[in-house]
Amino acid sequence: MDAELRTLVGWGRTAPSTARVVVPRTVQEVIDVLRSADERGVIARGLGRAYGDPAQNAGGLVIDMTGLDRIHSIDAEAATVDTAAGVSLDTLMRRLLPFGLWLPVLPGTRQVSVGGAIGADIHGKAHHVEGSFCDHVESMDLVTADGQIHTVTPDDDLFWATAGGMGLTGVVVRAKLKLNRVETAYFKVDTDQIDNLDDLMARQSVDDDKYLESVSWFDTTATGKHLGRGILTRANHATLDDLPKKLRANPLKFDAPQLLTIPNIFPPGMLNKLTARAFCELWYRKSPTRHGAIQNITMFLHPLDILGEWNRAYGPRGFLQYQYVIPFGREDAVKRSVQMMVDSGHVSLLNVLKRFGEGNRSPLSFPEPGWTLAVDLPVRRGLAELCAGLDELVLTAGGRLYLAKESRTTPEAIERMYPRIDEWRKVRADVDPTGIFVSDMARRLRLT
Repeated sequence: MDAELRTLVGWGRTAPSTARVVVPRTVQEVIDVLRSADERGVIARGLGRAYGDPAQNAGGLVIDMTGLDRIHSIDAEAATVDTAAGVSLDTLMRRLLPFGLWLPVLPGTRQVSVGGAIGADIHGKAHHVEGSFCDHVESMDLVTADGQIHTVTPDDDLFWATAGGMGLTGVVVRAKLKLNRVETAYFKVDTDQIDNLDDLMARQSVDDDKYLESVSWFDTTATGKHLGRGILTRANHATLDDLPKKLRANPLKFDAPQLLTIPNIFPPGMLNKLTARAFCELWYRKSPTRHGAIQNITMFLHPLDILGEWNRAYGPRGFLQYQYVIPFGREDAVKRSVQMMVDSGHVSLLNVLKRFGEGNRSPLSFPEPGWTLAVDLPVRRGLAELCAGLDELVLTAGGRLYLAKESRTTPEAIERMYPRIDEWRKVRADVDPTGIFVSDMARRLRLT
């Protein structure tokens, strides 16, 4: 199979590296690629939405999985789908909704492959109710280093090592997913405008279990008594009776257009204190308290999917997403982290605060009970120092960073954040004793 030399980056566009990229169209071709790997190894890549470098392999092979893009079957009666790993969540939703079926876990974008969703064990705004993506995987087909295909289930340790394992146990080529049933493609949304971070977290802690989806946006430019003011947005699936008359004729309509693609023309520094303050003020004021609004999938879950390549707006230096989870009871650490960002002068517009429920059996899955906060920070002078300080705060509070978003921490920090990492390494070593599966992230963080 022909390989193309390509320079790859993550969604943050911060650490490019060059590899030979192949696009297999069959599982046999995936096996053939693995058998051709040299000492630089191989890693699978989906749609490139990890923010850092877990789907890059400098000097080695990268398997572009988007060629395996077939949905094998949809069982509407059993509410399951059998799909190849290169299929995007966007494609799945378009195919599933006419049957009244819904993916239980959707992240902030639908432009994620099924294989990538498993490798990162993605979560969404419903984790406090639904858990993470791999909690809804009935089985997966994994091609391991020896070229064998293993069908693994939640009864297998290899299943949970692969869930959140960032592609380092093998190549997921197929998965069977459990689905939810819905009457409509819409949400019934409650929005609350809240004046400070303490009240925002207190409000989000009340009645959260009554909502399927729950998320807060918070302001990283507000100071003093308005520190962390924000917008709490919670929703449940709308029923047919909830819809206005004009929407009832086609209640399962997938209304998710992409209006434009952001051009690659933005200079460094477009996002600064002045522009961030103006944006945050506008965003806060435009979302007054309102309950019972009907919103479609894009309005509520995926507003950024309206803009193709929106990461270009950060300019050529790129950005990093800093996402942590800190256990419940350490709300002081959450507030301190927001204060540190405000004091540093580093600004972020896309700011998310959510509550996680129970985690699962995966040694490297990110979610655990607590508060998860995510901010998108443009790369500029002083950012490394801010992130190092945040790392120490997260560690002291007993938290961790998300490997699918991480792009600059240390191996020592990851070792402390993931106390079961050696358990994961043992399972991985059993299926890949010569270390064929490797990535820029794996080398940088000494994961393998």
